Amino acid sequence: MTDLLPAGIGIAVFLLLALLFFSGRGAWLIAGYNTQPKKERERYDRQALCRFTGWLMLYLAACTALLGADELWPGRGLALAGRIWMPAGIVCAMIYANTGGRFLKK
Repeated sequence: MTDLLPAGIGIAVFLLLALLFFSGRGAWLIAGYNTQPKKERERYDRQALCRFTGWLMLYLAACTALLGADELWPGRGLALAGRIWMPAGIVCAMIYANTGGRFLKK
């Protein structure tokens, strides 16, 4: 049961970050975006980038919930599912975000 606390903290952090990104005020936390010069940042749709990152944070909160749920219902493979889906989702999100110019302003 003591492993539920770190999972709960992780879920809370991801949910708070999701709220911050969905509000559109979390762009300064996106490393590749906030390190660009201002002129380069103006080429990107900040709202779309924040919305995408917010959805990614919700996905990571769900994966962390799987890790915590394994403590409540052991032996069902929930932790394994969380450990597989979390890096898989991150890799897919990185590929999606960095191909096709999806977040460039039109």
